[in-house]
Amino acid sequence: MDRSLTDRAHALAEEQFTAGSGPGGQNANKVATNVQLRVNIYKLRLPPRVFARLRDLAGSKLTASGDLLVKASRHRTQEANRTEAREKLQELLEEAHKQPPRRAKTRINRLGKTKRLKEKKARGEVKAKRGKVDW
Repeated sequence: MDRSLTDRAHALAEEQFTAGSGPGGQNANKVATNVQLRVNIYKLRLPPRVFARLRDLAGSKLTASGDLLVKASRHRTQEANRTEAREKLQELLEEAHKQPPRRAKTRINRLGKTKRLKEKKARGEVKAKRGKVDW
């Protein structure tokens, strides 16, 4: 993944700060430290396969309008939460750029095939014996 995509994502991201629960005592009541990043994934101009993987990875973080929501609230300061949210966004983008390994087709030899068919036939006979009994 190229660095310019991450920079573009950060530039397009809208940050919103909210007061949050968690550590901080009275500070949490006074200061808006929680961060919510909102990035429209259509504006990132991703290749189709990367776009599809990002959509799958995002799951419930993706809105119907195509906005990806990344939240961070672990730290007590706005700056630390902002950094964490940006790192989460970057990790999501990097994961979307990774191509999954290709699945190798299973190959079965002649003996394995006949054994499987024999077991299938036996199982079918067991099932055929079930049902109503004709007296």
